[in-house]
Amino acid sequence: MSEKATKKIVLTGGGSAGHVTPNIALIPALKKAGFEIYYIGSYEGIEKKLIEDYNIPYFGIATGKLRRYFDPKNFSDPFRVLKGMREARTLLKKIQPDVVFSKGGYVSVPVVRAAGLLKIPYIVHESDMTPGLANRLSMSGASKICCNFPETMRLLPADKAVLTGTPIREELGMGSREAGRELCGFTDDKPVLMVIGGSLGAQSVNETVRYALPRLLPNFNVVHICGKEKMDNLKLTVPGYKQFEYVKNELKDIFAMADIVVSRAGANSICELLALKKPNILIPLSTKSSRGDQMLNARSFEQQGFSVVIDNDDLDEDILVETIEDLYNDREKYVEAMSKSNLHSATNTIVQIINEEIQ
Repeated sequence: MSEKATKKIVLTGGGSAGHVTPNIALIPALKKAGFEIYYIGSYEGIEKKLIEDYNIPYFGIATGKLRRYFDPKNFSDPFRVLKGMREARTLLKKIQPDVVFSKGGYVSVPVVRAAGLLKIPYIVHESDMTPGLANRLSMSGASKICCNFPETMRLLPADKAVLTGTPIREELGMGSREAGRELCGFTDDKPVLMVIGGSLGAQSVNETVRYALPRLLPNFNVVHICGKEKMDNLKLTVPGYKQFEYVKNELKDIFAMADIVVSRAGANSICELLALKKPNILIPLSTKSSRGDQMLNARSFEQQGFSVVIDNDDLDEDILVETIEDLYNDREKYVEAMSKSNLHSATNTIVQIINEEIQ
């Protein structure tokens, strides 16, 4: 039984699932620690949809996207940010939180700026190795800056930086291997290869995995989370190969079943693999498709002995199959390296930092 809630916290972050799911992972621990929790996001962003399952008061504000390229909206969005700051200031004065915790994304900037004006302490969490634009704009007034990678510590103010890792949803570690096999219809004892491309899928990874199926299926069952509208209808009945567009509640069972994983290198995804000690191959988005953060994330995990990396531009059927086979044969080496990591208790560490801040 948790103590009576006497402390208040506002969580913020949005624009993509990666700016929301770590906040969601904190919710049970914050409730247990006696916090009343509120969420400030955009009016209709993905964060609103993700938070609605958790019975937490949600408030929307105006937001403007922070772009590094020319767009006509660059002239109007600063006014939306200012409007968002006014709205956030009104909400914070009404809620009167003890602290604000920001997971980043452009929606968070008006909230932390308003918190700063009201002298409400705020803590920022950066998942990627190099801070994103929204967090760079937020760091000057932050009390603490939590991060995932040892390399990031050098880029942050020494008196504020804390290496915490990323909060991971507890339920991901509570899956059933048997339930996963039943869900996928796997009836033999072959090891399971899990392929996951992120919330929107990964077309190059999807296609290469499917080309490689004739070589993979004699040795592995393959479960493939391929993204919305990315399923291959011609392969729906291939024995040993199960596709999903997206998985929510059953994800824990698929993770429990998986022996090795092929994944993109988003910060939250790879931290889940680390927490679950799943030997993995990372295929990061190239700089053509992103600001390069996935490549930096992947190389850090490779250097720490947690992952094998295949550059997206080098990806082909032969390289993928050979790397999968090598990873499976050496899987215990990667499990051992991940077991030595000190980033498994990110949730408890961050809640402790939050408590220390308000004390």
